[in-house]
Amino acid sequence: MNNLDSWAQSAKTLVDVAMGRKPADTVIRSGRWVNVHSGEIIPDTSIAISAGRFAYVGPDASHTIGQDTQIIEADGRYLVPGLCDAHMHVESGMVTVTEFARAVIPHGTTSMFIDPHEIANVLGLDGVRLMHDEAMDLPINVFVQMPSCVPSAPGLENAGAELGVAEVQEALQWPNIIGLGEVMNFPGVAAGDEKMLGEIAATQLAGKTVGGHYASPDLGIAFHAYVAGGPSDDHEGTRMEDAMARVRQGMKAMLRLGSAWYDVAPQIKAITEKGLDSRHFILCTDDSHSGTLVNEGHMNRVVRHAIEQGLAPITAIQMATINTAEHFGLERDLGSITPGRRADVILSSDLVNLPVEQVIARGVLLAQDGVLTADIPAASYPASARDTVHLGKQLQASDFLIQAPANTQQVKARVIGVIENQAPTQALEATLNVSDGVVNMDVASDVCQIALVERHRATGGVTNAFVSGFGYTQACAVASTVAHDAHHMIVVGTNHTDMALAANRLAEVGGGITVFSNGEELALVELPIAGLMSDERSEVVAVKAQAMVDAMAQCGCTLNNAYMQHSLLALVVIPELRISDIGLVDVTRFSKTDLFVAPTT
Repeated sequence: MNNLDSWAQSAKTLVDVAMGRKPADTVIRSGRWVNVHSGEIIPDTSIAISAGRFAYVGPDASHTIGQDTQIIEADGRYLVPGLCDAHMHVESGMVTVTEFARAVIPHGTTSMFIDPHEIANVLGLDGVRLMHDEAMDLPINVFVQMPSCVPSAPGLENAGAELGVAEVQEALQWPNIIGLGEVMNFPGVAAGDEKMLGEIAATQLAGKTVGGHYASPDLGIAFHAYVAGGPSDDHEGTRMEDAMARVRQGMKAMLRLGSAWYDVAPQIKAITEKGLDSRHFILCTDDSHSGTLVNEGHMNRVVRHAIEQGLAPITAIQMATINTAEHFGLERDLGSITPGRRADVILSSDLVNLPVEQVIARGVLLAQDGVLTADIPAASYPASARDTVHLGKQLQASDFLIQAPANTQQVKARVIGVIENQAPTQALEATLNVSDGVVNMDVASDVCQIALVERHRATGGVTNAFVSGFGYTQACAVASTVAHDAHHMIVVGTNHTDMALAANRLAEVGGGITVFSNGEELALVELPIAGLMSDERSEVVAVKAQAMVDAMAQCGCTLNNAYMQHSLLALVVIPELRISDIGLVDVTRFSKTDLFVAPTT
C-alpha cells in the first residue's frame, strides 16, 4: 500500500534494528503489551519501530535507540493493536473514504475492510475504482471488497448499474481488492445461481475471502446450502443461535454494532454462556453515520460494548484485531503488536473503557487525545460522480396518492413495520379509510406513507406504500437518496405536499437527505457524490446529520437513529417486507406482493 514497503523490502532493516545494528525510527518505552496471540498482558514492554513496522517487542529496546530515534513514554499504559473494522460501508458515514478515515483514526481504527456496493449501485465499476484508488492513498489500511450483488436482488429491483462475473474477475486483479463483498443474494446461492457461484468461484481461485450475508432466520436446509456455496463470514445474525450456527458450520460470526444495528449483545452469549471459541468471532460496525463517528466513536465503541456484555477485555480486543486479520489472510501483516507487522498501535490507560490517547499507524503518530494530528488532504471526486439524481419530472403531491380499489370505503393494506435497532422489518397489516377514491394514512395509529422514487434513469416512476414505526405526529416528510441498495429515493411522510417538496429538493441539490414540515425545510444534508456522500469535512457533515436527526424528532420520531432504518426500507434482501421500484416486495418469498390484502370469501 501507499507509503509502506512490504515485509520483504523491509526485512533487512527490521533484522538490523532488532539486533541493534541500526537505530529504530521510534521506540515506545515501558508499556503493558496486550498480546493478542497469547492472550496475555505483559508489563514493562518496549517496542522498536522502523520502516513503518515493528522490529522488536520485548523488555528493553535501549539497544535500538540512536541519536535521531523518537522516544514515546508509555508510562505503564496499555499497548493495544490498532483496531480493525471487518465489515463496513463508508458511504453510510455520508462522507468520502478520506473523511471517514479522518473521523475514525482518533478512535483507534487503523484498518478497515470496506464494501463499496452503495456507490457501485449508482456508478458501477467506475465508482468502485474511485473508492479503491482513494483508499490506497491513506495513511491507514483500507482494504476493498469487490461488490458481489449489484443489483442486490435481480428481478426485484433495478439499480443504476449491473455487475457480474466479468467485473469481479477484473477487480480481483486490482492491488487493494481483498475479496468479494457480502453475498446478499442468499436465495440465489442456495438455488445454484450461475452468476453468484461464478463470482464466488473467481474469488476462491484468486485466494481471497468471500463475504457473507444470510439475512434469513431460517437455519434449515437453505442455510446449509448457502454455507456450501462458499461465503466464509456473516454479519446478519441477530440471535445467539445465529452466531452458534455460523461458527459450527465453519464461518466467522461477525457481530455488528453500528449506528442503529445492536446485534452484539444477543449473539455474544454464544461465547459468554455457551462457551464457543471466541477466536471465530469478529466485531464490526457495518453502518455508522457521521454523527456516531464524530461523537461516539467507531471500533473502540464496539469493543467497549462487547466488554460491557461480559467479555474479557483481551477477548474483545482479539475480536477486533487478530481475529479479523487472520480471517482475511493478513495475520503476517497486521492485527497484532509483533515483529514484522505494520506498526499500528494504540496507547490507552484503561483496557475496559479504552480511552484512545495516542494512535500510531505504520509507525507514524496520527492522533493524540482524540484529536487528529496528521494532515490528510481532502479527496476530490470527478464530475462523473456527481449529478446522479434524475427524476424525469417535477413531482407533484398527486404523484404520492394511493388509489383505492373501485367502490371501497375501507381497505386492508400491507404495511412495512420498522423494528428499532435492527435491520429486519415486520410485515404488518392495517385497515385504512378511503376518501374520494384515495386511501388515507392513519397517523394517529402510526401508519404513514412511504414512496420510492426512481432516480437513475429519469423514468418519473413512483412506488407508493405504507410504513409504521417512525411515530411521526406532525405534518412532515423525510426524503433520502441513500436507499440501500439500489439507491433510488425514499420518501416517508404524513402528507403528500411535503413529500413532493422533499423529493424535488433533493433533485435540486444533487442528492442527500432533507426533512420538510408544513412546507418548510427543517434540515438538509447535501450528498452530491453519487447522491450518497458529502464533499465536506466529516465534522461539518456530523453537525448537519445531527440537525437532520433533531428535525425527525421534532416531527415526532422517537426511534434511535431512525434515519438508518429509513435508508434500509428498500433493501430487498432482508425480511420481511420492503419497497422497490417494481413495487412492494415480500422478502420471505422473494417475490412482489400486492399492496392491498385481498378480502377473504
